[in-house]
Amino acid sequence: MTDPVDPARAARAAAQLKRRYAAERRFKALGFLAVAFSAIVLAFLLWTMTSTGLGGFKRTELRFDIDFASGLLTVDPSQLRGDSAMQTLEGAGLKDVVQFAAAQTAGDQAAAELQSDAWREVAQALIADPSRLSGKLAVSLPVTKDMAAARRGDGPEGLRPLAARLKAEGKLVRVFDLGFLSRADATDPQSVGIWGALKGSMLTMLVTLLLAFPVGVLAAVYLEEYAPKNRWTELIEVSINNLAAVPSIIFGLLGLAVFLGLFPNWRSAPLIGGMTLALMTMPVIVISGRNAIKAVPPSIRDAALAVGASRVQETFHHVLPPALPGILTGTIIGMARALGETAPLLMIGMRAFVATPADGFTSPSTVLPVQIFLWSDEIDRGFVERTSAAIIVLLLFLLAMNGIAIYLRNRFEKRW
Repeated sequence: MTDPVDPARAARAAAQLKRRYAAERRFKALGFLAVAFSAIVLAFLLWTMTSTGLGGFKRTELRFDIDFASGLLTVDPSQLRGDSAMQTLEGAGLKDVVQFAAAQTAGDQAAAELQSDAWREVAQALIADPSRLSGKLAVSLPVTKDMAAARRGDGPEGLRPLAARLKAEGKLVRVFDLGFLSRADATDPQSVGIWGALKGSMLTMLVTLLLAFPVGVLAAVYLEEYAPKNRWTELIEVSINNLAAVPSIIFGLLGLAVFLGLFPNWRSAPLIGGMTLALMTMPVIVISGRNAIKAVPPSIRDAALAVGASRVQETFHHVLPPALPGILTGTIIGMARALGETAPLLMIGMRAFVATPADGFTSPSTVLPVQIFLWSDEIDRGFVERTSAAIIVLLLFLLAMNGIAIYLRNRFEKRW
């Protein structure tokens, strides 16, 4: 015979259960709101960067036609096949021909606002196809920053009426600037490019990865698998954990004092920048590597030793491969942090004006975050859009780098 149920006790239990369910619903709602808020903020950030930055991939150009068939330029097409083709066109007066054609179409004042080296784009088109010397060539050439600003409405007042008229006639246009992805830094926002900083970031990240990844992984393996457990190893572990939280500018000071002290001629070189960032990235890789190695089931080690494997074979053949996805996760975090760092690279001089892309690891260079910082400090409003465009390039580079690392992590991942 069962005991009778106390109604009051049952009511209290039901009320308590109801409160637990209500608390669970509130927790789920708060979690959903947190995720939704984060998604909205991220979408707003991406929308702001995209809407502002897409204009940075464009430049203001003047459209007109050049009628080479009228005999404005006397050049034999066979002369455009050698290495001296550019000098041949310059000596033949191609720059004056371009100025004359622009003046006929848009007036002398507009022709004077063409960039001084705009004729080189016409020369490249003629060298690519010498048959254009016998016909009419439609060109779109960059104008000066003053004319570009006048088209926006904030340039010199004397150019604004002309810019408004040419814009209405469809002669002063904003077009996609493919050269933005292939040029380096410049003083004119119409002529700047991102390739110099992008190449510098690639070289710097390559040096960082080649130094930080193997050293960090080997340090994690030794500390977790071979190092004796004593006060010295505890001191090393605490030091590594503290180094992971040290401000990045401290590593910049270290690079300035040590690396530039040893190699003073390599100031602002990707090699020095990569070594500095490697010091900052290494503790993160060591910590994540140790956690990944520790997460490998002990049965893997026991099985390897049971079949006669040595300690080295056990570590590198049986423990390290399953731990590799976790190690790569830490590497992704460390490299992403290094890619966006500016302070340590400013300390070693990578804020220099570099007009040509680096041709090696020891050549003067800059990186994307520093380039963005420099452009954002410019007075000319033309650099505002270029800065946003550079941020988009930085984000795409970060996504590509992380995508490769995530692919490798998923490829080596094993489920237990």
